Amino acid sequence: MAVIQVEPFWQKKINTTMKEKLKNIFFKFWYWYVSIVDKNSEVIFMNYGYSKDNQKIAIDENDEKNRYSIQLYHLVTAGADISGKDILEIGCGRGGGLSYINRHFKPNSAIGIDLNKKAIAFCVKKYSDEKINFFQGDSQKLNFEDNAFDVVINIESSHRYPNVGLFLSEVYRVLKPGGVLLFADFGSQYDLRKLNRQFQNLNFKRLKNNVITENVLEALKLSTPNREELVRKLLPKFLQNLGRNFAATEGTTTYNKFLTGEFEYVFYALMK
Repeated sequence: MAVIQVEPFWQKKINTTMKEKLKNIFFKFWYWYVSIVDKNSEVIFMNYGYSKDNQKIAIDENDEKNRYSIQLYHLVTAGADISGKDILEIGCGRGGGLSYINRHFKPNSAIGIDLNKKAIAFCVKKYSDEKINFFQGDSQKLNFEDNAFDVVINIESSHRYPNVGLFLSEVYRVLKPGGVLLFADFGSQYDLRKLNRQFQNLNFKRLKNNVITENVLEALKLSTPNREELVRKLLPKFLQNLGRNFAATEGTTTYNKFLTGEFEYVFYALMK
């Protein structure tokens, strides 16, 4: 009789926790490493991108190399009127998205925060001639007054937060009455069901809610050659497979999780 070995539930939990710790370690390493080797500021976006039937929005020539990441920002920001408004991006990373929004949608004020010091130092230097303020900050403890912003933007960042519910409570607090959260991220079906409950518990009014997994996959497939080239250029050979998975290039474990439906990618526009 064959013996079927079943992994104990506690072992699964340990393995999952270890994987998450390794991801966080690599993410911190990636910011540190990129800040050293990215002399030409080639990495200013870290999202997976968006494409629909390979349609291309009009962008500046200098933005072309980041087309698919920009198209994700363009999709998300279409969920609210940003012109003349006070906006905050939480998890701004290396600032490419907020710079695009600031240049093309002309908010009254723009603030970007990120937990990573090196990312913020990069943003302060690179976008010094733009009307954007960058600060190091914790998404779960925002250092802003109540009712401070018309629009809060959070793109492909919340899946790394220890407590998403606390983050959303803080977003609700700093939004003005009638203010809008523009949110895009991915997760398992369990994660997304929990996320929906958290939105409901805070009484957010849902303006838009779209599953865009197929569009993200299309963007990843189209951008794989450029992502592969960047990985080869910036990472030593022994780290390149990790880099490819981090970038979700076609054929990697991360890419395949979207392909099989293990991960879904969602976009929300929510009003306070």
